[in-house]
Amino acid sequence: MSVTSTQKPKQQHEWTADVDLSATELFELFGDEYTRRVYSTITEQPRSGRGVAEAANVSRATAYRRLNDLREAGLVRTEMMLCDDGHHKERFETVATSLSISLGDGIEVTVDAAD
Repeated sequence: MSVTSTQKPKQQHEWTADVDLSATELFELFGDEYTRRVYSTITEQPRSGRGVAEAANVSRATAYRRLNDLREAGLVRTEMMLCDDGHHKERFETVATSLSISLGDGIEVTVDAAD
C-alpha cells in the first residue's frame, strides 16, 4: 500500500510526497473520531492547541494527543507564534490537502481536505 499526500507549501505551489504509513497505521489514526475531528478543524484553518480543542469540542489533552499523533505521521506541522503579550504558542496546520491511498488491484481512495 502507498499513501501519497498533496501538500501546499507557503508559496501556494502544490507538490506530492510519500508519507510512510502502513494501511493499519492510517486506518488506526483516522478510525478514531477525535482524530478526525481535530484534523478536520485544522483543515478549516490553522489553530493553536487551545483553539483546536475548542473548535473540535474535545479536551485540550485529547486535542494535543491527536495533534501529536498527526504530527508524528507527517500530516500536521507546527509553527511557533509570538503573541502580543510576549508569550509564544504553537500553531498547528495540516500538511496534506488531500490523501490518496492505493490498496492494490486498482483500488484507490482519495480524500480531499477543505481548502
